[in-house]
Amino acid sequence: MTPVNTAVVAPGVRTTRAPLAADSPLTDAELLDAHVAGDPDAFSALVRRHYDYLWRLAIRTSFNRDDAAEALQEALVSAYRRADSFRHACPVQGWLYRIVVNACLDKMRAQRLRTHSQLTPALHEQVSLRDHFHQDPAYAIIVAEALSELPGDQRDAVVVVDMLRCSVAEASHLLNIPPGTVKSRCSRGRAKLSVLLEGVAVTR
Repeated sequence: MTPVNTAVVAPGVRTTRAPLAADSPLTDAELLDAHVAGDPDAFSALVRRHYDYLWRLAIRTSFNRDDAAEALQEALVSAYRRADSFRHACPVQGWLYRIVVNACLDKMRAQRLRTHSQLTPALHEQVSLRDHFHQDPAYAIIVAEALSELPGDQRDAVVVVDMLRCSVAEASHLLNIPPGTVKSRCSRGRAKLSVLLEGVAVTR
């Protein structure tokens, strides 16, 4: 016999059904709406559906696994509490992405304040955000601060394409913008980053 669950899905309305799972036929937006309405299983089902992606995202935008785990936990708590702010203007996965990335960048900025990490400018050399972000923690802090100075739309495009290694098509779906817009935002963001990071070299 299938286990059932009694959950509040709207004020004053109760329903009896099987607990929601990651492979639920409900869409991401429907799961989030159900969570906002009071379903106790909906958010967990949504997280299980996207957890592997969100974990890889946190790893790619953090110093190490411990920082990634803390940032991801903080991000998921924030998403749980802020679910009613989702306005269906982008995919739920994109909404979760922004919350996780912001949590990781916030943690890196806080880390710099705690450790007073500094990176002395060296002779200018061309560095790749994709290749060097995780090779040098001090450089990662500088990159995080530079990213925070970009307009949000350009930062999103650069992070998705250059740090998460998504294709333009994947970034287009994730950010809910046309492929051409992804390319133009990446181009503008990279140009600004090249100025912000000029003279900063990776420690050898």
